[in-house]
Amino acid sequence: MYLKTLTRLFILAGLLLLAPGIWAKGIYMTADQFLQNTFPKTQPEPQVIWLNAELKATISTFLYRPYRGLRVRYWQHQNRSAWIFDEIGKERPITIGVVVNDQQVETVKILAFRESRGGEVRHSFFTNQFQGITLTEKNKLSQIIDGVTGATLSVNAVKRATQLALFLRMEALKQQALKEQSVEPAKD
Repeated sequence: MYLKTLTRLFILAGLLLLAPGIWAKGIYMTADQFLQNTFPKTQPEPQVIWLNAELKATISTFLYRPYRGLRVRYWQHQNRSAWIFDEIGKERPITIGVVVNDQQVETVKILAFRESRGGEVRHSFFTNQFQGITLTEKNKLSQIIDGVTGATLSVNAVKRATQLALFLRMEALKQQALKEQSVEPAKD
């Protein structure tokens, strides 16, 4: 009898220890829902930034790893742009949506969290810290982001994705300006 009760207690304790990790995981919002919330009246067509070696090298400095993609997709309507990235926390990707208005962060949302720990980064008490942030001249976030105990790697992933969105927004503006200059008719 005593052994059965003790075994049950160990099983219950083990389940309780695993439970927070299980609760943290999940898809909170699909990419389509994120885009519908960002652009409620009209969802713009996706646009692309093609990456050359120089841009890839700069992106790699944000991510602390090589970036293998050839392009980055984003959505833009007027001065607002939406960016969706999968960034590794500790071991698994976290899907992060960032809305940039002009050149500052409007919103950061965690769309999917797949890690066993650090799910607190999805809550507004954490993501609201990013509102109004810009990039400095050295491509750093303009404000300090308070971390979450036990979620350092997840916090860093969200910060990297936010830096990347702000940097790529500036690149998109540069590429759009170059495109407009090349289309302008010659003046005599």
